[in-house]
Amino acid sequence: MVVKKTQNNILIVGGGIGGLTLALALHEKGIKCNIFEASPEFKPLGVGINMLPHAIKVLSSLNLESELSRFGVEAQEFAYFNRHGQPIITEHCGRFAGYDYPHFSIHRGDLHKVLYDAVIDRFGPNFINFNHSCSGFEQNEKTVKVLFNQQEPHTGSIIIAADGFHSNIRKNLYPNEGEPRYGGINMWRGVTIRKPFLTGASVTRIGTVDTGKMTIYPIREFNNGSQMINWVTEQPRSDFKRNDWATKGHIEDFIEPFKEWHFDWLDIPDLINNSEFVLEYPMVDRDPINQWTFGRVTLMGDAAHPMYPRGGNGGAQAILDADSLAKNLEKHEDQISAINAYEGERRVIANQIVLTNRKQPPDHIIEKVESLTKGLPFNRIEDVINPEELLAISERYKNIAQYSIEKVSN
Repeated sequence: MVVKKTQNNILIVGGGIGGLTLALALHEKGIKCNIFEASPEFKPLGVGINMLPHAIKVLSSLNLESELSRFGVEAQEFAYFNRHGQPIITEHCGRFAGYDYPHFSIHRGDLHKVLYDAVIDRFGPNFINFNHSCSGFEQNEKTVKVLFNQQEPHTGSIIIAADGFHSNIRKNLYPNEGEPRYGGINMWRGVTIRKPFLTGASVTRIGTVDTGKMTIYPIREFNNGSQMINWVTEQPRSDFKRNDWATKGHIEDFIEPFKEWHFDWLDIPDLINNSEFVLEYPMVDRDPINQWTFGRVTLMGDAAHPMYPRGGNGGAQAILDADSLAKNLEKHEDQISAINAYEGERRVIANQIVLTNRKQPPDHIIEKVESLTKGLPFNRIEDVINPEELLAISERYKNIAQYSIEKVSN
């Protein structure tokens, strides 16, 4: 591949899912770029993440699908249950629902490693500039300079801020924004090695936030037939403790609603008590902003639209940002026009997902049924509500988040 000689250098600040995907997408189009990452080295972090067909479509175009399939579990269905363990509705997903692309449930660290290895393979071992913590930027009519703590600045044509939820570039652009918005919900997450449950490829949601909610799905498969099962609970909490994804959690702080959840298809207390670890994190986002692009600088991913980690759309939307940026940078000769066109395509959509994830994510299906039954068991879901009404809730979310079959096929 020959790098386009006429293309100026693009500075990507942040080597997470969005930044790495963008570098790979630009490489495919022969557009020069550099990545600057605050961490001193590559280190896979996190727990499970769902990569739905709209994200996999982009990653497949970068020749990563087969590698993702080596690490993740191809999901077959979304399964919804009430707090009594009764099935509410099951909906096929990915290729099992007729999409052209699969849905992978995968360890976030494995996804990050697939992207990182591809970048190193295609750009070379020294491409990513580690230990470059961004402190700000300066720009003029012709160039932009990214500033770092204890490192020399770098000059380029545009900056793409992919520096995550606590983006320093966003802080420079919105210095009075303040602390993240806390919605009164805390999360505890963990992984447990055990035998498969349900289909062995079910993305499962149980209960509601007010009375105890669990989201559970497999993210790795082992040769002995066991799986690594990712689980997360959301519960109301009045106290906000700022921390990061690696903060240790304690089972006694959240186990109470689940003590009697011994279902014939999965024993929830056993799942929790046998976890490899527990992490704690507050459910936070930020209010949508009405501008991402300022001259030669634009935001992407969590720097642009930090959202509740619901519906499989946090990482996915960063990947869609990367795809839009690369296509517009190829299409427009003027890079400032390109990043403004990208914002025009993506900002309204991403902001709507931020707001929807607060109030009506896919598990609103369970909340609807709990409201109608007043939390009591039922005999047949058809006696409570027409299942088509529940599927309509799911379809509405798919359309907002841009992963209906029609949108992914276009």
